Amino acid sequence: MINFQYARANDVADAVRQLGAEPTAKFIAGGTNLLDLMKEDVERPTRLIDITRLPLSKIEETADGGVRIGALVTNADLAWSALIAQRYPVLASAILAGASAQLRNMASTGGNLLQRTRCLYFYDTATPCNKREPGSGCSAIKGLNRINAILGTSDTCIATHPSDMCVALAALEAKVHVAGLKGERIIPFANFHRLPGNTPQRDTNLDTSEIVTAVELPVQGFAKNYTYLKIRDRLSYAFALVSVAVGLEMDGNTIRQARFALGGVAHKPWRDQSAEATLIGQVASPDIFKRAAGLALRDAKGFEHNTFKIELAHRTIVRALTQAAQGTPQSQTNKKIA
Repeated sequence: MINFQYARANDVADAVRQLGAEPTAKFIAGGTNLLDLMKEDVERPTRLIDITRLPLSKIEETADGGVRIGALVTNADLAWSALIAQRYPVLASAILAGASAQLRNMASTGGNLLQRTRCLYFYDTATPCNKREPGSGCSAIKGLNRINAILGTSDTCIATHPSDMCVALAALEAKVHVAGLKGERIIPFANFHRLPGNTPQRDTNLDTSEIVTAVELPVQGFAKNYTYLKIRDRLSYAFALVSVAVGLEMDGNTIRQARFALGGVAHKPWRDQSAEATLIGQVASPDIFKRAAGLALRDAKGFEHNTFKIELAHRTIVRALTQAAQGTPQSQTNKKIA
């Protein structure tokens, strides 16, 4: 049993003060990731700070026409929000592709952003892992690495980011609102998560005293030409081997704006704007989609057991772009690939 203290935060400022006073403490909301890590002895917080009563549970439109999502909005409430489903359907689709209904009822928006990256050895405390103990080594590089990363890896870590929701948020170019002892700030979603580099123990660019308060979506939601395509070992309750979130703005068959992000392939949701740029002004076709996929994966590097992900990712990007261009998004109820 891990011994820890429990406290409840009265407001955001109180939560920040408590965390700042005890850096080894952790915030807890739904606890769907943190409690698993505590059970496996991976996380050992000295204090859990309950933030479930903070006023961060609203989905509301912003003055400039976007949408602000409170950090404590559950994944279920977000996915089934009429506003999100109508204006940002790729986000609703991505959430419904993840976890189970029971977990979505508990998991929070902020907590989803803060999930620890996924690797078998990170969860196995009997093996060396630079994420758990910097400098101890990466067991995955020469170990069982089938689920691990093919992009943005380093000699210290090849773990993958597990979130479906975050892949859609990356494609939508969301912004993350945070508060800390130094005040409030807004982090572009592309800068929120980190690649492993030499500090794989850090998954995000949050300061030690900061809390996520909201996620802001821009006006552009790609409500017509979009998809979230997730390829996994089984059709439910499984992490992505490769996933792709796509948003296109079409003028007939010509692509006027294009965004796509990948999940299951890197330490963070992966976007390549140069690959997206090759689509702009082009007539939608298999050839142009293959070219974009090749660019996005030009630096991909497989390890002993996960090299198959490179070709899988290439095919998944092409299929996802085809779905989006045709306006036939992947169904998350009938999971047969469209």
